[in-house]
Amino acid sequence: MKNIRALSLKKERDAQSLFVAEGEKLVKELLPFFTCRLLLVTRDWIDAKSILKNADYELITLEEMKKISSLKTPTSVLAIFEKPIMKLDISNLKQELILILDEVQNPGNLGTIVRIADWFGIRHIICSLNTADVYSAKTIQATMGALARVHVHYVDLISFLQSYSRLNLPIYGTFLDGENLYGTALSRVGAIVLGNEGNGISDEVAKYVSFRIVIPSYPLHVQTSESLNVAVATAVVCAEFRRLAE
Repeated sequence: MKNIRALSLKKERDAQSLFVAEGEKLVKELLPFFTCRLLLVTRDWIDAKSILKNADYELITLEEMKKISSLKTPTSVLAIFEKPIMKLDISNLKQELILILDEVQNPGNLGTIVRIADWFGIRHIICSLNTADVYSAKTIQATMGALARVHVHYVDLISFLQSYSRLNLPIYGTFLDGENLYGTALSRVGAIVLGNEGNGISDEVAKYVSFRIVIPSYPLHVQTSESLNVAVATAVVCAEFRRLAE
């Protein structure tokens, strides 16, 4: 129990190469794709369900589950998974639409972006080293199992962009002074860069952006909110890219 609680810390997740997932739906989504080191369930859940016939699990009490759960209302299923080893070959991205995250800090935002990517068939998200940890409990919950299909890579973003630029693919970036998203020619392949919640895309990363775009507010030239939440912006942008691709 002490070891499971320790996995709430990034340094422990990195050291042990493990992460925690809680909840029936989330665990069921991840089981076929990740190596499960430990599966814990409560008796009431086993009595109500019969879907773990082929899975090895250990029974614990509800009180024990409360002590190890990161949720305010603990579920009856908790799993410890091995973190996958992500191998990134930039040449394999030639025919892909990818997302690049420049220091997105909020775990909930990151998890939602992973889920959005899954919905729109985007299989690779490239994160700066200072982006939130995709294996934190809050992020894992927010992905709703999408992490099973979306590969999240942590890289030195400038080095990555230097190499990615050699593919001669378009790199779009979201800026408040960008061109109207709905009037910009969008490519089926390439990269979409999204920035930090407070500061947007950094100057160093912006140098590699070939097309600056913005989601226009409505009506134009009327005072409104300063900006959109980064996850919301991701959904709008991805929807438009996929709409035009069709």
